[in-house]
Amino acid sequence: MFNANAPGGAPNVTTALAADRLGVPAVTYFAISMCAPFTVVAGAITTGYAVTGQIGIPIGFLAMGVVLAVFCVGFVTMAPYVPNAGAFNAYIAKGLGRPAGVAAGWLALVSYNAMQVGVYGAFGDAAQPLIKSWFGVEIAWWAIALGAWALVAFLGTQHIDLNGKVLAVLMVAECLVILVYAVSFLLNPAGNAVSLQTLDPSHLFEPGAGALFSLAILGFVGFETAVVFSEEAKVSGRTVPVATYLSLGVTTLLYVLGSWAISVATGPGRVAEMARANGSELVFRLAHDQLGVAMVGIGRFLYATSVFAALIAFHNAAARYAFAMGRERVLPSFFGQTSSRNSSPRGGSILQSAIGLVGIIAFAIAGVHPLRDVFFIWTSAGSLGILLLIVLTAFAIVAFFAKTLTPESAWKRTVAPVLAAASTLVAFVLVLANFDKTLDVPSDSPLRWAIPGGYLVLLLLGLLWGFRLRARRPRVYTNIGLGAKSVTRTGLGLGSPEEQADTTKFAPINRY
Repeated sequence: MFNANAPGGAPNVTTALAADRLGVPAVTYFAISMCAPFTVVAGAITTGYAVTGQIGIPIGFLAMGVVLAVFCVGFVTMAPYVPNAGAFNAYIAKGLGRPAGVAAGWLALVSYNAMQVGVYGAFGDAAQPLIKSWFGVEIAWWAIALGAWALVAFLGTQHIDLNGKVLAVLMVAECLVILVYAVSFLLNPAGNAVSLQTLDPSHLFEPGAGALFSLAILGFVGFETAVVFSEEAKVSGRTVPVATYLSLGVTTLLYVLGSWAISVATGPGRVAEMARANGSELVFRLAHDQLGVAMVGIGRFLYATSVFAALIAFHNAAARYAFAMGRERVLPSFFGQTSSRNSSPRGGSILQSAIGLVGIIAFAIAGVHPLRDVFFIWTSAGSLGILLLIVLTAFAIVAFFAKTLTPESAWKRTVAPVLAAASTLVAFVLVLANFDKTLDVPSDSPLRWAIPGGYLVLLLLGLLWGFRLRARRPRVYTNIGLGAKSVTRTGLGLGSPEEQADTTKFAPINRY
């Protein structure tokens, strides 16, 4: 490990996370857990049917899965060139320039923290009825959320593989219960006939179909985080691509199967009506009628653990973004520190814990509803920011391969990245046009444009800060996007700023 106090180095900043800790399964667990598939199936999908009135949700998930699969071609192809815990901002810095990378880093921190804060509301709401049925006492949702916060804060400072083992158990269990529920729903169809109506591609071209993509992108938030763990992967050039495609494939299958099975069990013509009448209880009511009380109890428990797994994953991802920016001195160097005991991103983890604590206390004082006012609003806001990051990253990938000579095929270097840039931009425009439906607010609600406007302001401020770094702190500016090299190359005199800026001089790391 590099001595940060060497001449020219950044004091109190370590250069790398613990390497060779995570294999394909562990990285996949993190990515899928951030997607929280059972939370999406039981909560977001039923809410989507109720709020949008659209029955094409299954085909919407399938279409978004295809779009993101095309995006992943360039995303994982470029990954060996940017082995950096701050994935999106490193990609964007290399493709669109360092000021854009700074702005993307700010956007990523805000977006992932919005998701993290929102999920605390969902956990309190999911665990509250369980505690009441088990112990006969009713505890405020925010008190339950504080208990989860304490455990997440503790795990965030432990070995990354310990977090991976916890997520493995929770993720496998929730995927199994989705499959059990879905098979039961398909074997007990309404009207004794399995309908394929909700899988009809024509639903993608109906008025208001953009709401389908709004719901779909919310469900897929997290699949991209495999790249965030590239520095800690055993063989990043193989682990990251496999984990990315695997997590995307598994979540797409679960979402399409789960949403289709719900429509089969209720009947396509009644699914929106029943979802409005029952909300997230729809899935458990169907399971109660078909599988009995025991499976409902298991499902409710795994619904809560699904949300808790997402909390762990979001905390770890956001902590690594803060770490990457602290290491490059875009944020104070404290956030670039790792634990001397287990090389976890100590400073970044403390930041996420502080933000989570402040959020829970603020919501408790305000007396807001944990699901409607905390979960739906904040996760919708976070997912919009992450979709914007995906769009910017897609264009950064196109720009990177256009100016950098690499041995990959034309499909990986040009065709797929261009298709991804175009399709993700279209998806973003559709989501933005239907953002009021995603938030479940009136079309004239200030939130509809306040949240996108806030992100625009954040990007502009980030760009200005990047230009300020270029003018006043050129050494810091040169290191933006270089990851672990950001300290070692400058601190040890391993290259001039001009050499560091030339990405074509560095071969892919750990490609095979």
